[in-house]
Amino acid sequence: MMLRYALRTIHHRKSGFLGALLALMCAAALVTACGTLLETGLRGRIATERYAATPLVVSADQNVHRTTVKHKGNGKTKVKHKAKPVAERAWLPATAADRIRTLPGVRAVVPELTFLAEPLPALPADAGGDDTPSYGHSWESAPLTPFALTAGRAPASADDVVIDRGLAERAGLRTGDRLTVQSTQAPRTYRVSGIAAPDGHGELRQQTSLFFSTAEAERLAARPGQVSALGVLPAPGTDTGRLKQQVTQALSGTTAQISTGDERGPVEFLDAADARIKLVSMGGAMGGTSLLVAVLVVVGTFALSIQQRHRELALLRTIAATSRQIRRLLGREALVVGAVAGVLGALAGLPLARLLHSRFIDMGVVPPTLERTAGILPACAALAVTLLGAWAAARIAGRRIARLRPAEAMAESAVERRRMARGRIAAGLGLLIGGGVLVAVLGILHTEAASTPVTFLAVVVLAMAVSLLGPLLVRGAAFLLAGALRAAGHVGVLATANIRGNSTRMASVVTPLTLLIGMTCTVLFVQPTLGDAALAQAREGTHATWVLGAQGPGVPAEAAEAVRTTSGVTAVTEVVRTTVRVGLDKYQAQGVTAAGLDRTWDPGVTRGSLAAFTAGSRTAAISELAADRLGLRPGSELKLHLGDGTPTTLTVAAVYRRGLGFGDLTLPHDLLARHMNNPLAATVLVAGDVSRSELTSALGKFPSVAVAAPAEADRLQAARQQENAEVNLLAMGLVLAFTAIAVVNTLAMSVSERLKEFALLRLAGATRRQVLRMLRIEALSVLLVAAALGTGIALAVLTAFSIGMTGGAAPSVRPLLYATVVGAAALLALVATALPGRLALKARPVEAVTSR
Repeated sequence: MMLRYALRTIHHRKSGFLGALLALMCAAALVTACGTLLETGLRGRIATERYAATPLVVSADQNVHRTTVKHKGNGKTKVKHKAKPVAERAWLPATAADRIRTLPGVRAVVPELTFLAEPLPALPADAGGDDTPSYGHSWESAPLTPFALTAGRAPASADDVVIDRGLAERAGLRTGDRLTVQSTQAPRTYRVSGIAAPDGHGELRQQTSLFFSTAEAERLAARPGQVSALGVLPAPGTDTGRLKQQVTQALSGTTAQISTGDERGPVEFLDAADARIKLVSMGGAMGGTSLLVAVLVVVGTFALSIQQRHRELALLRTIAATSRQIRRLLGREALVVGAVAGVLGALAGLPLARLLHSRFIDMGVVPPTLERTAGILPACAALAVTLLGAWAAARIAGRRIARLRPAEAMAESAVERRRMARGRIAAGLGLLIGGGVLVAVLGILHTEAASTPVTFLAVVVLAMAVSLLGPLLVRGAAFLLAGALRAAGHVGVLATANIRGNSTRMASVVTPLTLLIGMTCTVLFVQPTLGDAALAQAREGTHATWVLGAQGPGVPAEAAEAVRTTSGVTAVTEVVRTTVRVGLDKYQAQGVTAAGLDRTWDPGVTRGSLAAFTAGSRTAAISELAADRLGLRPGSELKLHLGDGTPTTLTVAAVYRRGLGFGDLTLPHDLLARHMNNPLAATVLVAGDVSRSELTSALGKFPSVAVAAPAEADRLQAARQQENAEVNLLAMGLVLAFTAIAVVNTLAMSVSERLKEFALLRLAGATRRQVLRMLRIEALSVLLVAAALGTGIALAVLTAFSIGMTGGAAPSVRPLLYATVVGAAALLALVATALPGRLALKARPVEAVTSR
């Protein structure tokens, strides 16, 4: 009975439920898209390429582990084990192969060396070049794919190289041609002795492979006595599962990891394994924020929809409908609308997730080797969340009308209730206090990973407070704006009366506009706040005359040495960058050469000295933030795991204040570079009285290395920061788009319900033009209130973020960008008001007044 009545109500009030349907559908699409990204991070397949013909791969442990034992009072102990991945490839002792070769069922054990090997010059995009990484290997590891020669011969000397067929076709190379390769050392020119292709497995799509002789591969890998992996080829008829057990037992007592099936992909593609963690974090953050925004928007939409039906529901109460029946009716309506919206939104979310995944790949956030998972679980979760959210929103929004006595319900349906419910005020004040606490917490958080989720959560919580306290805020704003609005004449006075008399309706419009402006400003200005502070610190601490950079993988040590011997050069500092683990915590680290460091670099030492850092090979300089977090001072021991997981202990020699500009840890160059996949310098700082042309001449043998002034290097750094900002904007763009749709949706619903009001104004003598002008004044007034609230929320959150991350209350706000945000919000508000207003005014006043 109740369901049939709900269906009939929806059928006869399609326009009234359309806004709720749209809001719920967008929410479902958001949840599906974010859930798909999250599922991809958790279960996304990383298919192997190089190890396609190798059923079992042995590799080093790519994680740092920590085991804690907690003793309970009842004599029991609780053991907790945690692991975190390292940034660089961990290497395996080559002697591990000796334990495996003699096992029954093992046909061969093939050592694998994987190292940087990039052809020079890089091919431009229009000539077939792309961003596909290029790796070098020993020719003896070709059976792992397997690669077979299609032309030429295997590399026999240190000057030979075999290239894959894809590179040969893109670069137009044939056997006998010369090819310059930039590897871990100085660029070297090789003779193409052969061209190879995977035998029966198709081309490698995610990498380019270059094969060298065994001796040359070992020289370029620069890891004596180590291999990146061991490929175990079983004898015919050997069961892989049983062989894995035997290999595991043979390697017991070591940290070696044995991988089969899809487990081989993460061993080959480390960046894809790291991207999983990033996607889980990003998908979770986006999904959580989306859910909070969806709750806020959907509850507001249902509240407005039920407010429009106040008289209808009041009439039901007067003809003996009980409070329970009203609640059940609203719940059934919400479930029907939620079911339709959930299905449509889930279907729309699947292509949206595909679009997001492809954009993340284009921006380099996610490698193409991590395949998107298109499971049914996110869609089902979106449907369940939509149904639950719609039902809860309808129950929350309809709780008051269902509770009222029939006479009170009829009275409130005629005139909006002036006094707000005490519970609503208390909840709003509670959320306001909660938002204030989040802002205060944000001011004491010093890491981006901790600050980012709190930043967006604070914006949403404060917007929820605005939603609950909205009627009070609108009335206060109407009082303040009354004088200015009276200047617009009788239309302005009428707009003021409307804003005051319908503060609840106006508040339902202010909330999404406030959220849109506040969230957009926060998203746009968080990264510049951090980036500008880091750039300023780097600029203040860099004393170099020139900066060397490379178009390829980096600046070779031989190039730095060539500059070092140039007349007029007083100091050359090579800089490499990676991340290390202190305990399980990740820290940005840079490695710098010691000679002449004080002439090129000033990190702002506050304790210890730079001289003490450069005097030893086992010393470290750390930022004030890292020193405070780790409880260290000059002379303390710093225990850490380097990029490839190698443990080491250093002595703290200096503490510096410019940690944002130079990272939390600064270590000796050689120590850090030896444990990196790419040991080439990211930048080289050059001090001295020398011209650009002289340096360019000294670098004649290194055409990929460019000379730039520090200001030019700053611009490149700013461009990289802009790329990071674009990633954040894309990640939160769906939430912003949803909020923008909610703004239009709410405004259109708010104007459409006023058909009779407009008709009465027309009958009282108002012209269409005057009514539309009144609507514009109302829209601009609401926009002004929302802009003030949204700007205030964003400014408070950004200031707290700046205090926590940079130590100063100086958020970076771009005035032109801010004006664009407010202008776009104004355009949305005016269009969403004018279009339904014009449609409403098309009806004849007499007919509109007498319509249902």
